Amino acid sequence: MSGGGREAGGTGPGLAGQTVVVVGGSAGIGLETARQVRAAGGAVVLAARNAERLQRAADELSPLSTATFDAQDPERLERFLRELPGQVDHVLVTAGRPSYAPLDELDVADAGREAGGRIAMMLAVARASREKVRAQGTLLFIGGTGGRRPAAGMAVAGAVTAALPALTANLALEVAPVRVNLIAAGFVDTPLSASLLGEQLEARREQLRRSLPIGRVVGPADVAALALHLMANEAVTGATYDIDGGQQLVAP
Repeated sequence: MSGGGREAGGTGPGLAGQTVVVVGGSAGIGLETARQVRAAGGAVVLAARNAERLQRAADELSPLSTATFDAQDPERLERFLRELPGQVDHVLVTAGRPSYAPLDELDVADAGREAGGRIAMMLAVARASREKVRAQGTLLFIGGTGGRRPAAGMAVAGAVTAALPALTANLALEVAPVRVNLIAAGFVDTPLSASLLGEQLEARREQLRRSLPIGRVVGPADVAALALHLMANEAVTGATYDIDGGQQLVAP
């Protein structure tokens, strides 16, 4: 599966001939990243929980293979990666959704599973990567920035937001020379955002258009472009890269 390495000190020919596994590849950031990988000459393996959406993505992108499962089951995720034939070049994991609830409405057991599940997902991918991802390949995870500002209802999201960069840095040492990086996204205009905001979606878009320094809303293509850069640039590992259009620079 792997297209092999590139010359040290540069990004080489990009992703041509390389294989990228996209977990959460049927919609949003994952689907758009898979599209950009294919446009750059790479091949994709797609995994997602929703079989119908995954089939539509497969019809569009002609992946090497697909798999339907819940990526928040770390044992199933690790088994999926270990059972891939041969090595791959990069693994992107976009699965998961933020959890927002004030303390009085919080299910403590669910909150523990949410926070622990995100960490376990990254650990499972990292452990499987030792066998399946080529040297200088990438493990790339999607996190967020919203939890950096304390607020009512943000306890779980804030804890996860703080934990993932530290976990990323530690994993980069443990699985080297495989590289590990985290993309911390602000609001991204995806189907997930639509499902979370419902009727408030358009008002949120308009508020961001007025307030963000870039003057527009961040979309999946923006995040996908950053993901491809981090896959191609072999000098970066253990780092967290923010992409929010300047959202953290302005008042909420």
